[in-house]
Amino acid sequence: MEGLARRQLGVACAVVALSGGSAAAQPRAPAVELPHGGSAPALGQGSWHLAQGRHPAAEEEEALRTGISLGMTLIDTAEVYGQGRAEEMVGRVIAGQRDKVFLVSKVAPSHATANGIRAACAASLARLGTDHLDLYLLHWRGGVSDLGVVADSFEALRTEGRIRRWGVSNFRVADMEDLFRVRGGDACAANQVRYSLTDRSIEADLLPWCTRHGVPIMAYSPLGSGNDLLRSPALARVAERHESNPAAVALAWTMRSGHVISIPESGAAAHVRQNAAALSLRLTAQDLGDLDGAFPA
Repeated sequence: MEGLARRQLGVACAVVALSGGSAAAQPRAPAVELPHGGSAPALGQGSWHLAQGRHPAAEEEEALRTGISLGMTLIDTAEVYGQGRAEEMVGRVIAGQRDKVFLVSKVAPSHATANGIRAACAASLARLGTDHLDLYLLHWRGGVSDLGVVADSFEALRTEGRIRRWGVSNFRVADMEDLFRVRGGDACAANQVRYSLTDRSIEADLLPWCTRHGVPIMAYSPLGSGNDLLRSPALARVAERHESNPAAVALAWTMRSGHVISIPESGAAAHVRQNAAALSLRLTAQDLGDLDGAFPA
């Protein structure tokens, strides 16, 4: 009962914060509570564009290690990122420190059959050099019509200890409703979607739906696309108030409710250090009001 009460309180706080109805800013927790027990780090690291030659591999690996050392211990990857090379890079980074990392990977919808999911998971585990994932996601809905097979396959992997939890990515409200109609679909532990100050579209329907059903959001591209967001004068003013930096402010904003996990990506250790400043940044009601004015929902 205590766990349920905590979840209900967290959901209530998230609804208040996201509706803009709070008298003061909500403190950001260092972790986000997950359905059916446990939690995930509120700030992690993405790997969408890593291991693809944009930066030297050694620099990208150092960036990921820097993030882990600074408390950004959730690492998100996928079988399709760099055709598996991102998972291999992450595997090198977490070698010798797997117990410090909350590891997330994703299966492509083209593999979303009972045998396909099992084979894809085994291949991801091999590339990552680990025996389990902390969270395994269906990367997008695609042409997957039978979500019951997906839920059953994920549950089988969970029972076997190959994954600890499972969820989805890029699911809209209609997709989530379809998932919750199948047996075991409500075991979904997260929905990973695009969310940032410059893309608040999920606040219209998906975010409230997930909040009501206790499904945390994982925000990818939380710093927007390109560098336009980080050049915002409004972000600069809030950052100056806190003696921080614009990236940290933008990330703290995504995490303001305690119900959203933010996964910025960077291949440079210096940028990762800027991102990590969000861990100790709490936005005030004035900050949130200023950012709402500059980036209206």
